[in-house]
Amino acid sequence: MNKLIITTVALALAMAASVTRAYQPESPECIAPANPGGGWDFICRTTAKNLFDLGLIPGAMQVTNMSGGGGGVAFAHVTKERNNDNDLIVAASTSTSARLAQGIFKGAGADDVHWLATFGAEYGVLAVKKDSKYQNLKQLMDAILVDPRSVAIAGGSSVGGFDHIKPMLVARAAGLKEVRRLKYVAYSGGGEAMTGLLSGAVDVLSGDFSEIRGFYDSGDIRIIAILAPNRLKNFPDIPTAKEQGYDVVGANWRGLYMPAGASAEAKDFWKNAIMKMVESEAFQKDLEAKAIEPFNNFGEDMEKFVKGSIKDIADLSREIGIMK
Repeated sequence: MNKLIITTVALALAMAASVTRAYQPESPECIAPANPGGGWDFICRTTAKNLFDLGLIPGAMQVTNMSGGGGGVAFAHVTKERNNDNDLIVAASTSTSARLAQGIFKGAGADDVHWLATFGAEYGVLAVKKDSKYQNLKQLMDAILVDPRSVAIAGGSSVGGFDHIKPMLVARAAGLKEVRRLKYVAYSGGGEAMTGLLSGAVDVLSGDFSEIRGFYDSGDIRIIAILAPNRLKNFPDIPTAKEQGYDVVGANWRGLYMPAGASAEAKDFWKNAIMKMVESEAFQKDLEAKAIEPFNNFGEDMEKFVKGSIKDIADLSREIGIMK
């Protein structure tokens, strides 16, 4: 009987210790694969704020900006140097799918990270300075058709990234056969691309609405087209490319991944924490303020979605000549 009691107590203590040791991040960190001011930076800072405010992580989350290679520097850092880091999450988007689809992340693929979630999607925009000579999308496309190199278009992703793909799709719809002739200027994030536009270094900015919302509200820029099927409910003054005669829709998903070698407990923790965050009213208000529509995929659904996104972009990249 005494042995049975001792064994039972020992088992209970072991179970209690196991519960006590349940994974909690000690030094939570989110890597934004670009400089401050862009979409990836928004993902990390909004996630960090809401996870902490909602009590879903025990301490404040560090946000690290790691630009380069359209997200490739961060991807390599995660897969090669921090593959077993339980405390790390990384911002991702359609641009991440594009770089993987085009094989830019050399020696790495979708299976080299653990895909956590998508929680929003937004539509791309083409914007100009408030005093730009281009008053609408037709004027811009007419200039490009005459000489594709005469209009400098900035974006916060590298050549071949989603910010590059968006104006190529519009130019193709306008009748430009060799869309690779567009003059695209790659910056290390949406913030730097906006600086290029406002300084006059470039003529047009290709980005996402959340990246430029503040400059639109202040009147520093004009959005000449949003790549949405219909005008946004809360911003009815912004014309779509479609209504101007260019049947193009460009949606950018927002989400997160983490190291593939992290523990199963850590992967479950982050998935559950992010799901709870996404369900919160505070987080949804942050997305709504940036005109980001809900678009939720978690766990296996996220992995299935991102691999489908990679395939779709690879097909598109071949179609418009980025890939052979």
